[in-house]
Amino acid sequence: MESTRWKYTENNYILVYNILLHHYKAMENLVIIWSWPAAHTAAIYAARANFNPLMFEGFMAGGVAAWGQLTTTTKIENFPGRPEGIDGIELMEKMRQQSINCGTRIETKTIDKVDFSTKPLKVYSGNESIEAKTVIIATGATAKRLGIAGEKDYRQKGISACAICEWALPIFRNKVLVVIGWGDVAMEEAIHLTHFGSKVIILVRTDKLRASEIMQQRAKTNPKIEFKRFTEAVEALGDGNQLTGLKVINNQTNEESIIECNGLFYAIGHKPNTDFLEGQINIDKDGYIITKHSPIHTATNVEWVFAAGDVADKKYRQAITSAASWCMAAIEAQQYIQEQK
Repeated sequence: MESTRWKYTENNYILVYNILLHHYKAMENLVIIWSWPAAHTAAIYAARANFNPLMFEGFMAGGVAAWGQLTTTTKIENFPGRPEGIDGIELMEKMRQQSINCGTRIETKTIDKVDFSTKPLKVYSGNESIEAKTVIIATGATAKRLGIAGEKDYRQKGISACAICEWALPIFRNKVLVVIGWGDVAMEEAIHLTHFGSKVIILVRTDKLRASEIMQQRAKTNPKIEFKRFTEAVEALGDGNQLTGLKVINNQTNEESIIECNGLFYAIGHKPNTDFLEGQINIDKDGYIITKHSPIHTATNVEWVFAAGDVADKKYRQAITSAASWCMAAIEAQQYIQEQK
């Protein structure tokens, strides 16, 4: 009868090794959460410094693809070194490849929970727990949209949530453009759009604006800007390839009408992707992470945790400023680890 004693075969050895590796996985030097431009910049700097970073790029986290809002941008013409412009997805593909080339490990998983109450820090993807010395939060902020009929059909085909990113695209030049919003951002974006559009219509759902007096005055005195008050968007219209109009309703009279336009820009705010932090990081009233001496430093109130980019920036929200701030975050994380050693 064959003995039932353990046989030290190669397969059994590998099995034991994998079990031990699973239970006693080494602590990560640096975990980067999500993969927006900020995250890849941090990954490149950290990897070049031999910190062997691990990035969890997310899977439709925040309702957008792993590479963030640039995946919804058709052409970026204001990124330095790209005089011919570059497609948003192409730019993120190149950033991702550069991160990998420098030594970053990337997993297409979403971090949905963290525990920053103990050291080492812990992040969770489902039931999987990962321990880390330092964590960089690069989860960005997602532009709010209205969800009107036809919105999905004409996103990137005339509908945008970033006028400053896309205002100069040929499809918007010398066209009638519509901005939905009532705050400073809406006024600022409408003014920007007048440089290329033939006319800009601002839809306001009430008779009052929340924008500062100076921004209101600038918009009201601009001959290319028209206000439609008590007006709400109902449906985006088009020919299948591009936005051609917008069905609106007067919420006082219930009268519907169609505005012929080739561009619709949402300026109704952003939602920072910080819900998964569950209050373990200091955030402001709008949900943005508060960093020490922001925006000069990226350290948060939690030791070993850093944040920058759109998740901590409610003003600029540009790919270039996001990348720059994450260069700072990576350098600060490196310095912190070296000091602790």
